[in-house]
Amino acid sequence: MKFGGASLASVDHFDRIATLIKQKTALTKQIVIVVSAMLETTNHLISLAKKVHPSPPQREYDMLISVGERISISLLAMALAKQHISAISLTGSQSGIITCTTHSDARIIDVRPNRIIDGFSNGNIVIVAGFQGVSNSKEITTLGRGGSDTSAVALGIALDACCVEFYKDVGGIFSKDPKIHSDAIHHSSLTYDEALRIVSEGAKVLHKRALFMAKLHKMPLKIVPFDSESPVKGTKICDNRLPSKNQKVYETQVAPYSLN
Repeated sequence: MKFGGASLASVDHFDRIATLIKQKTALTKQIVIVVSAMLETTNHLISLAKKVHPSPPQREYDMLISVGERISISLLAMALAKQHISAISLTGSQSGIITCTTHSDARIIDVRPNRIIDGFSNGNIVIVAGFQGVSNSKEITTLGRGGSDTSAVALGIALDACCVEFYKDVGGIFSKDPKIHSDAIHHSSLTYDEALRIVSEGAKVLHKRALFMAKLHKMPLKIVPFDSESPVKGTKICDNRLPSKNQKVYETQVAPYSLN
């Protein structure tokens, strides 16, 4: 389950998310939650950095802006504890997301989810900070805008998840922005290539990097409305083919975001 900044607009939203997670535990006990920073938190941190230094050192920039997701994971763990649900929060590096050395726009090399699996063994829901990882030189890195979506898919692949669900402030993927166009057509299901084309044309519901990685591994995705009363009940993205049993492939091993 992945929750973006719009789902974390205020402290009250953490209780709503905790309730959604509690409902999900009736279906499965092994759940990973990936969260973004709270709404506008990353922009605020970037603004702080620019006020101190107009072109900050990239290592220190990543150290700063990765704070936002760490705030979210700890607050969500507290909200779950209030509902008597055992949970543990992990940073991107603690969860085993290994990246290249490029700061502020890193690519995922590997995922080693040992601590997540340990969390399951101890009966915990595991909450992971999206958008961040650690390089082989043990430096904190961030994945660039939309990186939390990529974190969620990479973890889903590494853990052989049955599905990755993205909770959004829209009811699914539409032919055009439903907030602007009243005649927008809702897609209840799409193939990976269909979703990639819609995103390439400007739709911002999912990041292209995440979709491309899901396509490589045939990882089923679902867009789920955060509002349970939404009349539109989401979009499923998958192909009618079995997932590949080959070695797991992440971002630096393939040509980026091809539609071929």
